[in-house]
Amino acid sequence: EGIHAEVIDLRTVRPIDYDTVIASVKKTNRLVIVEESWPLGSIATEIAFKVQKDAFDYLDAPVLRIMGGDVPLPYAPTLIQEYLPNADRVIKAVKEVMYVAK
Repeated sequence: EGIHAEVIDLRTVRPIDYDTVIASVKKTNRLVIVEESWPLGSIATEIAFKVQKDAFDYLDAPVLRIMGGDVPLPYAPTLIQEYLPNADRVIKAVKEVMYVAK
């Protein structure tokens, strides 16, 4: 669809490689964070905070987080698929930060 993305796979969360994330934001002017955890108190929240603190002027769109649901983790496989981040949610978020028609 003409969208090129840079993907960063953080290997560790302590220390978090903020320099790589911020360099990417400076290059792409956008950030979509995908994490399989609850939204409250997550690594994604910390990364979003750090980017808005140190690279806000480079952002052309709000930082979006694709997270697990803000509910207890279900046991049924079909519900787990809906709980966890998935390709459809990521694609929708990327199009949203790119201001591409949905």
